[in-house]
Amino acid sequence: MDGTTSRRRFLAAGLALPAAAASPEQPRIEYRPLGKTGLKVSSLGFGCMLASDPLVVERAAELGINYFDTARSYQGGNNERMVGAALKGKRDKIILASKTPGRTKEEVLRDLETSLRELGTDHLDILFLHNRNEPEAVTEEGLQALEEARQAGKIRFRGVSFHFNMPRMLEHVCKLGVIDVALASYNFTMQPEVGEAIRAARRQGLGIVAMKVMAGGYARIQKGDRLYGQSPEHLTARLKRPGAMLAALKWVLKNEAVDTAIIGITDFEELEEDLRAMSEPFTDEEARLLAAELRRIGPLYCRMCGACGGVCEKGVRVADALRCLTYADGYGQFALARERFLELAAGPKPAPCLDCAACRVRCPNGVRVRERILRAWELLA
Repeated sequence: MDGTTSRRRFLAAGLALPAAAASPEQPRIEYRPLGKTGLKVSSLGFGCMLASDPLVVERAAELGINYFDTARSYQGGNNERMVGAALKGKRDKIILASKTPGRTKEEVLRDLETSLRELGTDHLDILFLHNRNEPEAVTEEGLQALEEARQAGKIRFRGVSFHFNMPRMLEHVCKLGVIDVALASYNFTMQPEVGEAIRAARRQGLGIVAMKVMAGGYARIQKGDRLYGQSPEHLTARLKRPGAMLAALKWVLKNEAVDTAIIGITDFEELEEDLRAMSEPFTDEEARLLAAELRRIGPLYCRMCGACGGVCEKGVRVADALRCLTYADGYGQFALARERFLELAAGPKPAPCLDCAACRVRCPNGVRVRERILRAWELLA
């Protein structure tokens, strides 16, 4: 066993210890105000989408992470049940957020009731209207459902999440005047105006939660590529850039307007690494590392800027399809990627791109759109 492997196993074992037996040197947890809500959240939030080990969730809470993000749709609807079981007995110490894709008032309220039951709680701290990427997607019905739930004491604060069009959506949400928290994509690949829009929204009192922080997670698959049948050594050599993921998290947290950044944490090793981002500065070397990483993933990773309009003339939802591909290529979550992709494509069928001699979508960030869309169809449809 080499030294690196021994160290990682030692760290994982240390983090897995009960709180009373843990090392006296506890990680420093930074807390930030969540907009005007009056809540204080750990700047590192726990994104539960990929989590399957309740011990990791439980240990994160014991160490001081207090923001946990889940959703009705994660892991076939089972994620909320796992998260609720892991955090049982800690409800008064944590901030719990979930999401609904529901479009009508009835769907939103029905999803909320299911979430409360699965999580084993009588209220959520935040409920997000999920994946609203255009202003018109934030409907009056959805807003009415949030307000009704808030008045009934079933949620404390109202949220909207969006993957694309961040500057436009942040401005719109602020103008609505009834949303407390926004969950927005934000990472080092994006243009400066996204960070500026986040600062402007935060100055108006909107709580800011950042997601997609790792820009697709392309450097974090280190346990063997079951999808492509390659060895862990080959995969690590091809994808891993030591320190890139920690640098990406630090880059987001150095924006003081980000209240918390939710990270998909699946094991004790990732938990240990991510905790460092709250106590270590973002360095010049890390800036250079991210610049090199951006050059590498530039043709692969959608920046979610919305410049393509979202849907091509063949009806392909370009940005959403590329996001699904990221779940497989970046996170190694093939089942999740295929489930989301088939929802977009309405079932298996030939790629519409095959009818096009050339792609008419011109990505301003240099993503090879046709190549990536064809790969998504080949891999997921």
